[in-house]
Amino acid sequence: MQVLDNWKIKDHRKPLILRGARQVGKTTLIQAFSKKYEHRILLNLERSADLGFFERYDSVRDIIDALMLSHNIPSDNMGSTILFIDEIQESPKAISLLRYFYEDLPELHVVAAGSLLEFALREVKKFPVGRIEYLYLHPFNFTEFLYASGYDRALEELGQVPMTHYSHEILLDLFNTYTIIGGMPEVIVTYLKNKSVADLPPVYESIWTTYKNDIENYARNNKERKIIKHIISVAHLYVDKRIKFQKFGNSNYGSREIAEAFRDLNDAKVIQLIYPSTDVLSPIIPDMKKAPRLQFLDTGLVNYDLKIQGDMLAYKDLSTAYKGKIIPHIITQELISLNSISYHKPHFWVREKNQSSAEVDIIIKNKNKIIPIEIKSGSYGKLRSLHQFIERTNHPYAIRFYGGPFSIEEHVTPIKKKPFFLMNMPYYLGTKINEYIDYFLSMY
Repeated sequence: MQVLDNWKIKDHRKPLILRGARQVGKTTLIQAFSKKYEHRILLNLERSADLGFFERYDSVRDIIDALMLSHNIPSDNMGSTILFIDEIQESPKAISLLRYFYEDLPELHVVAAGSLLEFALREVKKFPVGRIEYLYLHPFNFTEFLYASGYDRALEELGQVPMTHYSHEILLDLFNTYTIIGGMPEVIVTYLKNKSVADLPPVYESIWTTYKNDIENYARNNKERKIIKHIISVAHLYVDKRIKFQKFGNSNYGSREIAEAFRDLNDAKVIQLIYPSTDVLSPIIPDMKKAPRLQFLDTGLVNYDLKIQGDMLAYKDLSTAYKGKIIPHIITQELISLNSISYHKPHFWVREKNQSSAEVDIIIKNKNKIIPIEIKSGSYGKLRSLHQFIERTNHPYAIRFYGGPFSIEEHVTPIKKKPFFLMNMPYYLGTKINEYIDYFLSMY
């Protein structure tokens, strides 16, 4: 909402496209934002009547004249009017026309939203490059979950850098709940009614069914449709694992056809490919020839597919859930959620040698440094890959996410005896990573 407020008062405001998977709250957000305007034109291009305005007219002036007439809005009130074009992927022509709203009607506030836009863009002949802005929406992260749940005091504690130790157990317990149910808005709304996970399976099933139907509809042909169906049915078994495309999921499909289907799922933001890097110095360049890791839109959906939510309720520390794969997945999801202006996925680090391979869970760039992040539950001594990274990079900073309280420790790598600082961050501080890195680097 803050980004939208800033966009509203810009001098050279461009049409804005909200991007994100279905059911992450794009329509709800703009409906709430539109109440700040004197006049509102809210369209949904899945409705034939709304789509008709773009089919009948070729000029944006004709389209707006017709829309303002039908909504009984005086023609001189364009500056106080918002035009919201929902499900814009249904009309490649409407996407092409966005540039002319910017060029011919700059006073009108135009917002569009759509899921699976990458698929619709295949049919767009003239994409309005440089004439639009983007805003990316994700499932709720932990901070937004606390806000939606009314945990104001917990939010205050989470906002302190560094945090207080007495709040650790409470925040960890709340984070466990969030990790189990995930961040899909409808799931959270349903959960908050009775605080019961037992109420959620119909919601998860509805969301998954929508995604499956959507993506299958955009498949290029019957074979790709079958491959996408296969991937969706088995991919949850590979959560946070590196995969090979060839015969993925015990299939007979080849590397090229599996890779194409995965790219479509990646574009849809439902199942994404996280590629590794071998860089220890800035910039981070992903190596697209190496095996990627799978990252799903929402951890709650994965937990539901794996049928492990009931078991997870009994855990005090979720680091052992599903062989330790769930916590790295949710923290990666948290980091992705911090990018709203541009879409960015974190990378992980690999060093693949015959005698000595290593893998660090996440690497992120801060100014001119690449900071390694391990996600562990065990003792300090298990951080072998992180030691290898530190010995090769040009700074002494490393981070560990774990189930314990916040602390900063001094250590020395075992082989080259390089001194370094290790910031231990509780799992629930994922959304605060940037603030904590700034604190870390300023203090040590």
